[in-house]
Amino acid sequence: MNAKYSIALILALQVSMSLCDIPEPDKDLVDKYKNMKTTFYQRLLTAYDKVHEVAAPVIEKLGEGPQGTAAKELLEDIKDKPELQAIVKVGSGLVQEIGPLVDKARNTALGIYGHYVRPTFGQFLSDIIDNIKIHLDKFLPIH
Repeated sequence: MNAKYSIALILALQVSMSLCDIPEPDKDLVDKYKNMKTTFYQRLLTAYDKVHEVAAPVIEKLGEGPQGTAAKELLEDIKDKPELQAIVKVGSGLVQEIGPLVDKARNTALGIYGHYVRPTFGQFLSDIIDNIKIHLDKFLPIH
């Protein structure tokens, strides 16, 4: 029910925003955003690898006992249920439908940021991000 309200709110905001003139984002801003997004995902993969490296032996040890085999059987039973497959199909369809709306919202947000916020606070935010990157490079380097 909340999802319906959220979609209705997004559509209402989209209609109200389409009535006003929103500037297009600069190409360098879009490129910077894409670069930061790629770097963020690479850092998440690094964090996942580190957690997996530490947790894998513990999980294997737990999986050898009777509770571990029962959990494996339960997961296999859940995979085969048609309800789960239906949920996956609905979720993937929803992602495909909402994808263009997310892209448009992202472009709109970047355009608003580039036109109204960036001239005033852009350098300040860039300096903060660069300082954070220094610390992230130490603890979560990019592969």
